[in-house]
Order: sequence, then C-alpha cells, then structure tokens
Amino acid sequence: MPAAQTRPIGPADACPCGNGAYARCCGPFHAGDAVPATAEQLMRSRYSAYVLGDTAYLRRTWHPSTCPVDLETSEAEAAATRWLGLDVKRHTPQDATHATVEFVARYKVGGRAHRLHETSRFVRLDASGAESAEGRWLYVDGTFPD
Repeated sequence: MPAAQTRPIGPADACPCGNGAYARCCGPFHAGDAVPATAEQLMRSRYSAYVLGDTAYLRRTWHPSTCPVDLETSEAEAAATRWLGLDVKRHTPQDATHATVEFVARYKVGGRAHRLHETSRFVRLDASGAESAEGRWLYVDGTFPD
C-alpha cells in the first residue's frame, strides 16, 4: 500500500480506520502513548498510518525480517492515492503470539478505484526479539485471497 503524504488530523476527527475518534482510536498508538493490545488494533492503526502518511509508524510496527527498505514513496505517488475505507473481515488469534487479520481496503489512484484484499500475519515479540505474550504485535506479511 502506498502511504499518503503526512496530513494533520485533530483529536476530535474521525479515525481513518473507521473505529471512532482518532484521539481514542489509533492516535495514541501513532503518538507512542499506547501499544495495540490485539493484532486487529495494530492492523487498523497501520491502515490509518498509510492514510496519514506516517511511514515511521509503519516501519516501527513491521517485523524487521520483512520490512522493505523502500517503504517511503514519492510525494507524487502518495498524493495520487486517496484512501476510501477499511473493512475488517476477520481477526483470528492462533495462540498468544500469532494472529491473522483479513481485511479489504478501498482506495483510488488517479481517479481509478482499487481494493486490497489481504490476510495479514502478525507475531508478538518482546524487546529482545523473542516471541512473547508480553511483547508487542508486529506485522509480518500477507497473502492476497483475490
């Protein structure tokens, strides 16, 4: 997903993920004041980070073994992307440290509508990089059912 240009959002504004006010939803995660408790919360906060152009947050929440080096996109590419909405289909915890989230994200590029249907894999790691139920959720990768 291409990240949009960084754009301001107020605490009373609706969260881009569609789950309430930004200040009570993804805002605390982006600011570093809270950590997502579930893989679904992390996925929603990552979608919002794409909408807002917060590539630093995307990088912080991506497993280091799969995070692309070219995560940042050009301003022209980012400006051409307009995110339209997120639909979470399924959140499936496998155990205390592994989960999947299936979602559909809708967006437009250059006026053409697109949809991204993905089943994302997440893992929970502690500060040492070991799997731990006390760790933080990280995005690993995804498959595309469509």
